[in-house]
Amino acid sequence: MDIIIIGAGLAGSAAAWAATRRGLSVLLLEAFPAGHKRGSSHGSARIFRRAYPDPLYVGLTGQAGELWRRLEDEAAEPLLRLTGGVDFGQRRDPGRLHAVLTAGGVPAELLSPAAAAERWPGISFATASGGPVMFHAESGVLDPDRAMAAMLRLAAERGADVRFETPVTGLTATTGGDGAVVRTGSGTFTAPTVVVSAGAWLAPLAGDLVPLPELRVTQQQVFHFAPREAPAEQPAEQPAGAWPIFICQDGAEYFYGLPGGRDGGVPGAIKLGENNHGTPATADGRDFTVDPGARQRAIAFADSRLPGLNSAPVNEVTCLYTSTANDDFILDRQGPFVIASACSGHGAKFAPLLGEIIAGLAAGEPSPDPRFTLAGHRLSASQ
Repeated sequence: MDIIIIGAGLAGSAAAWAATRRGLSVLLLEAFPAGHKRGSSHGSARIFRRAYPDPLYVGLTGQAGELWRRLEDEAAEPLLRLTGGVDFGQRRDPGRLHAVLTAGGVPAELLSPAAAAERWPGISFATASGGPVMFHAESGVLDPDRAMAAMLRLAAERGADVRFETPVTGLTATTGGDGAVVRTGSGTFTAPTVVVSAGAWLAPLAGDLVPLPELRVTQQQVFHFAPREAPAEQPAEQPAGAWPIFICQDGAEYFYGLPGGRDGGVPGAIKLGENNHGTPATADGRDFTVDPGARQRAIAFADSRLPGLNSAPVNEVTCLYTSTANDDFILDRQGPFVIASACSGHGAKFAPLLGEIIAGLAAGEPSPDPRFTLAGHRLSASQ
């Protein structure tokens, strides 16, 4: 094969899809069964948004959005539903977000808290600063489980060999350095290029082979809250007044929310998660136990900020974050190894673009930005 990909999460599945579109032969190895919940990519609802204070990521979200639509066309199924998104709170700095988005050609508007509350009565936008609320329409909810299944199906139709329950037990460069050897319990494989897109398992697999920056693995938890008034049905498109995705960063509060999809358990459930908090973990050592403190903070936020929801969670689940010090991605090639850690809790929205970038790195193309290189992370850490 031309490429071996380790890890069939969103990034690895997207890499298989992209590489086979280039006519490359692919072997994809995943340690766990299809649809497992051991890593970071599982579930039915992740945020897609353009709202970043960094023009680099704003531009990349535009490219990713186009590729999501291409994936939908090829897979013949909807995977990204636009709901619009709102950002509020003094620390979120909606004015700055608005300036960056509009400078990048992304439509956005600033609303007063009262106007936003009239438009989305399920959310309380009042803040101590009385600052504005930013809305941008190019935001919504993507479906990771269906997206991964679609990308793997399309890759397999082009000849990719996808093997679940095949953990990698060893990884080395060939003697001449012109390829890599991957060892598993069911055989040893060699290819000119090996992509390591293994999430929290990245450092255990590749830490002795390439100079990785510090990666912090944490167990996060998310909660689903039912609406006070259950919707009659789940609409294909969001009507006026329905729930947008939202991010609130105000004082000590830093929460995000979105329509929860199938994971919510009840119609119209909203998924709520907290940024900046997480229990230190390892890829294989997490306990899957929800942090009681996180649960209480989520309930308090729902009680004070989300009048449209019952403030008792109807469902809760844990997942893993693998974070760099500055939250930038790692997308680089060192010898025969392509290192892909599109991480830090905000990589899902970029999935089909990550596949293109990874396939490009395997073909000898440069990283899309110096910040994403291993050298760029070392420079950032030294500054």
